[in-house]
Amino acid sequence: MTERLHERAQRIRERLLVRAWEYRQRNYAKGVWHRLRRLLVDAAEVWIIDDIGAARLESAGHVPNPVGLELVPGKRVFLVDGIELNDIPGRRRIPVRMSADLLQARNLVLVPLSRTRRS
Repeated sequence: MTERLHERAQRIRERLLVRAWEYRQRNYAKGVWHRLRRLLVDAAEVWIIDDIGAARLESAGHVPNPVGLELVPGKRVFLVDGIELNDIPGRRRIPVRMSADLLQARNLVLVPLSRTRRS
């Protein structure tokens, strides 16, 4: 009986070590991936734009979300009404999910669910 208890205690210690390692890894990123996923959850559409389009949004008063600037390399992630996207040429819509396109893009525009385009 005591050997079974020792084995059980060893398995519990191993699980705790794995969990501690996972929390440490998550905290090293300072929660940036969680915050990026949170933005995507609230997005109805995701668009890739070029640097000129991003500069146009910044000059119009839109500030990039800080989560994108914490990534390496940094990304400009804007939350914009869908109607304002009509003024940006060369935009490309991508699926709302973590994907290679999303991670490789330098400039992203997210249209929040509450502000989807009416076109």
